[in-house]
Amino acid sequence: MATIALAATDGMLHFELAMACEVFVRDPSGLADPWYDLVVCGPGPVRIDRFRMEPDDGLDRLARADTVIIPAVEDIDADVPPDLLDAVRAAHEAGARIVSLCTGAFVLAAAGVLDGLHATTHWAHTEALAARYPRVKVDPDVLYVDNGNVLASAGKAAAIDLCLHLIRRDHGSTVANAVARRLVVPPHRAGGQAQFVTTPVPTRDDHPLANLLPWAMERLNRPLTVEDLARQANMSSRNLARHFKSVTGTTPLHWLSTQRIRRAQELLENTDNSIDAIAQAAGMGTATTLRRHFNRTVGVPPDAYRRTFRSASPSASA
Repeated sequence: MATIALAATDGMLHFELAMACEVFVRDPSGLADPWYDLVVCGPGPVRIDRFRMEPDDGLDRLARADTVIIPAVEDIDADVPPDLLDAVRAAHEAGARIVSLCTGAFVLAAAGVLDGLHATTHWAHTEALAARYPRVKVDPDVLYVDNGNVLASAGKAAAIDLCLHLIRRDHGSTVANAVARRLVVPPHRAGGQAQFVTTPVPTRDDHPLANLLPWAMERLNRPLTVEDLARQANMSSRNLARHFKSVTGTTPLHWLSTQRIRRAQELLENTDNSIDAIAQAAGMGTATTLRRHFNRTVGVPPDAYRRTFRSASPSASA
């Protein structure tokens, strides 16, 4: 059973801590076996915003966890407790996956865990993070960043996105979707599993691409071009690019590529279709093209992804 150690110290905020507990405490899908073993770790009784909490274990437990989560801190200018910094460093050196939620990125940065890596935090504090820790590559325009073994989310809702991303990485989309349904949140807010996740496509239906995006999603298996999208939207390619940037945070081609990778992931998880068939269904054309883009975006080849996640998916159909 994979252990998640959730740090809890004075001065942290209750939303991110409670949210992580809610997300990882149990598997609502019944499909992931084993699920996570969640342990709240702190130096002793702590005050979390308006609440008092009695942790399950001490901060030294972080070094023996598979994943360590650092919730948001209320005061980014306050000194990080030395015992928390030592525990985060020890966990990182031991090979744990280290995750910060919102302003928890300041803890990771102070521990040196983010040196040379991409990171993000709440938009109101990205400039402070970049100024204080120049070795950290701060990106203010993303929901979360995945560097492999070190991950960071933006503000409160983005912390949920990152937690669902962790479940998707560990157990596949089917399980992550089930958790999202229980939380009554979108299972995936655009961007796929690339290292940098773009801003989400709005769930409202009054943006300029409201009709175009579903139209394109139904035709991912076709060789769509920017001109095809512009023609369908009845606008010039330049106007299309401007609206895509405003609505999705990315370009039309990048958005298409992201959706095709997501479609390939779903088919790899839930069907026995060949890689060639999946490449065609996802609009990648050939298995070679799919493997190249998939490996670059997800970090593993399609075959390896299938072997990892099929056990977490329902019975596959041919």
